[in-house]
Amino acid sequence: MAAGGLSRSERKAAERVRRLREEQQREHLRQVSRILRKAAAERSVEEGRLLAESEDLVTELQGRSRRREGLKRRQEEVCDDPEELRRKVQELASAVRNAKYLVVYTGAGISTAASIPDYRGPNGVWTLLQKGRNVSTTDLSEANPTLTHMSITRLHEQKLVQHVVSQNCDGLHVRSGLPRTAISELHGNMYIEVCTSCTPNQEYVRVFDVTERTALHRHQTGRACHRCGAQLRDTIVHFGERGTLGQPLNWEAATSAASKADTILCLGSSLKVLKKYPHLWCMTKPPSRRPKLYIVNLQWTPKDDGATLKLHGKCDDVMRLLMDELGLEIPLYSRWQDPIFSLATPLLAGEEGSHSQRPLCRNREEELSSGQDAPSGPAPARGGWFGRGCAKRIKRKRVT
Repeated sequence: MAAGGLSRSERKAAERVRRLREEQQREHLRQVSRILRKAAAERSVEEGRLLAESEDLVTELQGRSRRREGLKRRQEEVCDDPEELRRKVQELASAVRNAKYLVVYTGAGISTAASIPDYRGPNGVWTLLQKGRNVSTTDLSEANPTLTHMSITRLHEQKLVQHVVSQNCDGLHVRSGLPRTAISELHGNMYIEVCTSCTPNQEYVRVFDVTERTALHRHQTGRACHRCGAQLRDTIVHFGERGTLGQPLNWEAATSAASKADTILCLGSSLKVLKKYPHLWCMTKPPSRRPKLYIVNLQWTPKDDGATLKLHGKCDDVMRLLMDELGLEIPLYSRWQDPIFSLATPLLAGEEGSHSQRPLCRNREEELSSGQDAPSGPAPARGGWFGRGCAKRIKRKRVT
């Protein structure tokens, strides 16, 4: 006789009964599901009786169906018609002119025009992974600041935008000419590595993706600090990590800007991550004293209900109309004038082989001299940070 008073044969019999009951429940659920998929007029008397006897299960299945439909609608992209979008942009332009302290929050949607995929769009990284499809990699050395990036820089020059809080790691805000002090890159910058042993932390801006060898909880880049010799680390914040660096994360400036903001403009962000940071939304203030919120996104965001205005349009389209309304010229991006080249720290002798990433080049002559057309040595990593580090972040996100 085993512990609990049941013999081995009795335990086996009880297990068979339990499995049989579970299978009967699953079959009952499948039956009810098949019936619910039929139109009411097509159901037989027997099927109607079964639904009536399964009231709790019917309620549960109908609730699941509503939730699935709701999620599907939230993933759909909606575009305002041209006249409606222009009317909304006029309202946004008035808000920008009258704002005393305007902060811009940016997400992956502002970089899609640079051929960098977003996350939750129809062809976004997470959307494709959820469908079991492969995610194509992207070489970020080919990406340049978009019309939206350049527009934000001009708005800051004109003192119409006071600060930018970005979730993007692509470094395009800095490369557009936006001052480092005017931006908080909450998830890091793929072109920056730091020495945390130095006080203050020593930054190294590079002209290549520094994350080739890094991953979750493994941030050392393989290069050493020129001052103290300690190992350098990247600045990327992966899922499950917290950003603790000063720059480029610059959390202190982000929270300070949010506390002073009377207007927040969200561009190309689903806000599903940013909503988790209450300090960015002044949630300790009464609703009447919180900043007015303007959102530009093709999809639903969790902040839509609290927004003063939601514009359903592509970021570049909205910003082109906005700059026209404000009478401001959008500066053209010039690779030759890209600030990253003046900010960058050259590699020391012997460090040239410490990476295999394609470097940014000012012009065609520099590109040819760097051997980009016929690279030697190790092959470039798959798509830089987006192809490697981001893919790891995505896969971990799916199981968290």
